[in-house]
Amino acid sequence: MANFKLNLFRSVYIFFELMEIVVVIGKPQVPCYFIFGDSLFDSGNNNELVTTARSNYLPYGTDFPQGVTGRFTNGRTIADLIGELLGFDEYIPTYATVTDQHISQGVNYASGGSGIREETGSHLGGRISLDRQLLNHYSIVSRLFHLQRNITFTRDYLSKCIYIVNIGSNDYINNYFKPDIYATSHMYTTNRYARRLVQQYSRQLKCLYNLGGRKIAIFGLGLIGCTPAEISTFGTEGRPCVKFINDAVKLFNNKLKPILDDLNAYNPDAKFTFINVTSISLQQGTVLTNVPSCILRSDGQCVQTTLISLVRSMSMFYDGYHPTEVSNIHTARLSYIAISRMDASPYDISHLVQL
Repeated sequence: MANFKLNLFRSVYIFFELMEIVVVIGKPQVPCYFIFGDSLFDSGNNNELVTTARSNYLPYGTDFPQGVTGRFTNGRTIADLIGELLGFDEYIPTYATVTDQHISQGVNYASGGSGIREETGSHLGGRISLDRQLLNHYSIVSRLFHLQRNITFTRDYLSKCIYIVNIGSNDYINNYFKPDIYATSHMYTTNRYARRLVQQYSRQLKCLYNLGGRKIAIFGLGLIGCTPAEISTFGTEGRPCVKFINDAVKLFNNKLKPILDDLNAYNPDAKFTFINVTSISLQQGTVLTNVPSCILRSDGQCVQTTLISLVRSMSMFYDGYHPTEVSNIHTARLSYIAISRMDASPYDISHLVQL
């Protein structure tokens, strides 16, 4: 009984600790903040696309101040929360809606269903791949050069900004592990596929560097095999998660970290850092359940409804794939201020700002 009370107290304490997030008061720590990625960071870029990878309906946005926006969660995304920690008093606008008046503070290019590979997620409909997000960023940088009318100033300005990238999950969920739709699993072993992915990713990150990015945080893949949707699809053979999927994720992450080391070595004026989402998420497993907080569609997204889960604050997942706000708070905090080198290497985001 004593152990039960101790564990309950620990769970409640950690839960409330996660619910807190320190917001920096005053001007932002960096002049601008650019966001690239998939549905984990998307804040509405897919709203006008013809795609099933959209979340501009209830119960998404239940706890977000502006309500339904196209975020794939009940509240704030990891990118939103990091923006708060950086001191931005407004959420970074989407590329789909940003105006010249706001581009100097940053742009969110992220798109649900997108991947490193161009074909990834094509069965879902429209999405903006990482290559096309980089083209959109080129357009924004060009507009900044035009507006600021000083090439040296703009280059220096962009070098002080924070860039975050979270992509690659769909290259497995909506590509490699859908062999009836995509050829990649017939063409490559998991090891060769991970190698091809990180090689392409490396070229894309070098493109971001060429567009002025110097402080770049790369989020590794989380434990996709522990998501409710993948467990429901593949089963676990008695294990907590789908082992072969998590093994593939591990291969990708292990190959990505040396690529970032190389980018740092060959570009000494840049700082690429790795955010270990797997390490961070494992710390939540003792506190949060992996039961989704909404009724799921067959594709793992929430069924459209006004019904709201009363226990969403105790779950890691809002739908079959996407984390709840409470889970995002935990990830954002440890990305910003890591408690170990396992969480962020060589820098967490708070240190990246200062470099």
